[in-house]
Amino acid sequence: MSKQTFLKGTLILILAGFITRVLGFINRIVVARFIGEEGVGLYNMAVPTLVLVITITQLGLPVAISKLVAEAEAQGDHRRIKKILVVSLSVTCTLSLIFTPAMILLAPYLSQHVFTDHRTYWPLLAIAPVVPIVAISSVIRGYFQGKQNMRPAAISQVLEQIVRISLVAVCTSAFLPYGIEYAAAGAMISAVIGELASLLYLVTMFKMKKKIKIRRKFFNSVKNGKETLNQLMNIALPTTGSRFIGNISWFFEPIVVANSLYIAGVATAAATKQYGALTGYAIPLLMLPSFITFSLSTSLVPAISEAMANNQLKTVEHRLQQALRLSLISGGLACVILYVFSDPLMTVMYGTNKSAIFVQVMAPFFIFHYFQGPLQAVLQALDLAKAAMINSLIGSVVKTALIFVLATRPSLGIMGAALAIVIGIMLVTLLHLATVIKVVPFTIHVREYVKSGVTMVLAGLAGFFAYEYIFETTPLIFRLLTSLSITTVIYCLLLLVFKLVEKDEVKRIPFVGSYLSRLIPVK
Repeated sequence: MSKQTFLKGTLILILAGFITRVLGFINRIVVARFIGEEGVGLYNMAVPTLVLVITITQLGLPVAISKLVAEAEAQGDHRRIKKILVVSLSVTCTLSLIFTPAMILLAPYLSQHVFTDHRTYWPLLAIAPVVPIVAISSVIRGYFQGKQNMRPAAISQVLEQIVRISLVAVCTSAFLPYGIEYAAAGAMISAVIGELASLLYLVTMFKMKKKIKIRRKFFNSVKNGKETLNQLMNIALPTTGSRFIGNISWFFEPIVVANSLYIAGVATAAATKQYGALTGYAIPLLMLPSFITFSLSTSLVPAISEAMANNQLKTVEHRLQQALRLSLISGGLACVILYVFSDPLMTVMYGTNKSAIFVQVMAPFFIFHYFQGPLQAVLQALDLAKAAMINSLIGSVVKTALIFVLATRPSLGIMGAALAIVIGIMLVTLLHLATVIKVVPFTIHVREYVKSGVTMVLAGLAGFFAYEYIFETTPLIFRLLTSLSITTVIYCLLLLVFKLVEKDEVKRIPFVGSYLSRLIPVK
């Protein structure tokens, strides 16, 4: 099995993440155009429940598997790797057998008494079978990531989206004549089939690449795996706590938003529509660039775990600095584009600009979201998952409380929920940073952040000027694409001028890296 360097593994995940996000956006556009804001609202009310159940089922094991496999690989201990996999699969399969039927049985109660819209029943029911599929997939992904082979996980993500997007139009249109809730359920069914295709690919690759036999003496490995289980739980439980808190918050979010809007005088159907506009249109667009920071986070856990196992503290700091700088560079461009071009982007993608105001208000603050993933990954790799969990708890409590305080005000309404979400993100990120600084000898290079700020402002002004004045008489799609290109080119040139990217990093970019790296002088 080929082991990849930190940067190479990250770039593979970034490329796959980009393809996945583009396909995911096409999927959302298709869904939005078929079932509208109300259908998207029903879809997004059901998704947090699914994610909450998956989080409980996974029990934080993917991160724990990645970390422990990386450490065992550094020590050449293949028996330990087998125990890690056997114990993890036993735990996730057992929990899947409990929570999948529970989700199906609780769907009527959740739709009738918890959510304000009873039509969420069918989307909740349709998505339940995906729980065991995702649980097993996550164990295999954690194994490959621990081996620092990111290719199987990357390809499986792309495959899942290709299958989903191939089926979503068929499934939604087939069920639409029966009602909007059935169409939303159809979109869920396409997601289940996509995840199943991803799992089949991962299982095939695992059988081809593994050097250990899982089925041989499986139950003996389970019986003798108490120490391994304890090691997994020491990492997994705090990690789960962190995600569980986030998903509990996400689970309650549509409930709190819907009831807050009701207090503010918004009718149920209108509240569902507004929530769909925020969470189905605006937030996915804001989350789009996070595939880069997610890729960094995924690569960071095994890379830092291996460095710590070999007592290489300088490598730990170097990886952290590298990840934060790349998050700043990629997130900075995203913030500029989303802030300046929010209106035309929403119009071109969804055929409506109703949600553009959410994107414009939230975009400048989402730079904190792009930092959050790598910081949390570092905390997990340094056995500080408990601290990350506490930080997430504080942020979630503050966010939920602010949603109620702000969204109940008629003058703010759904915008109050948007403001509460970004405040929660900022708080968690700053708490993560404060925790990392206490443990890792970490220097904040203020000059680089100032240069990045100047780069963002200048590129944003250039893009705004191009869109508003140079190409104002051209068709919208040409006007947008040209202005986006100008913004991106100027942003990249300023990165080179201010030396915010390193020659070695650019050289590793597939196909064009060797040519672009010649433009960068050696520091």
